[in-house]
Amino acid sequence: MPKLSALITAHNEEDRLASCLETLSFADEIVVVCDKCTDATEEIARRYTDKVFVGAWRLEGERRNTAISYCSGDWVFEIDADEHMTPELAAEIRQTIETTSFDWHEVLVDNYIGDRLVRHGWGASFGKAAYPGLFKKGVKEWGPERLHPSLKWSGAKGPMLKGRIKHYVDRNISDMIRRLDSYSTARAKDLRESGKVGSFANNLRRLFSRFFKCYVSRKGYKEGGYGFLIALFAGMYPLLSYLKATLEKE
Repeated sequence: MPKLSALITAHNEEDRLASCLETLSFADEIVVVCDKCTDATEEIARRYTDKVFVGAWRLEGERRNTAISYCSGDWVFEIDADEHMTPELAAEIRQTIETTSFDWHEVLVDNYIGDRLVRHGWGASFGKAAYPGLFKKGVKEWGPERLHPSLKWSGAKGPMLKGRIKHYVDRNISDMIRRLDSYSTARAKDLRESGKVGSFANNLRRLFSRFFKCYVSRKGYKEGGYGFLIALFAGMYPLLSYLKATLEKE
């Protein structure tokens, strides 16, 4: 039978890590990588697994690639500390790795803001409706970026899984604002280092095109005020990143 590793990379997740780890007993091993943690994240992780690794990484892509290398399973399931498995998805994953002829599969996501399920409007680098979380070890490589690293695949993509993971993405609107600030700061550093900052006009255009994509094409309007905020922040993200990259030194 193929061996399955459940993988979490975490930075100061003492408030959310335990509830995530409690849903991962279906895996053959749990691997937790603690990145620059200064709270009780490591201590909590060691209550659930002896495969806990501590370090400090400058880039998200570098951290995630290192984390995958620590997994001993034939298959890896990546999950974040603010996400929870469901029993239905766990059973589907076990069945998939035993029967599939493909190398990786995407997983659908149910995103929550507080206790409100928000299914429409996500995307454009501000949220995820699905992600490539289940894969054979060795077929997935993250790119060298701080935020939303690119992906390189060496295997065949299979059909999307039917089960959904629960993603508690933000506690409230203030959390959404803080995330926009954090995301745009990290993106600005990538832009400065790449030397490809872009132009004000292009990023201003993207504000409107991304808003339309999230609010209209992805039906964010069905979510009321939350859908409007998701679309607004998705549109603001590239423009704010550009302004930080050009107006700030670091």
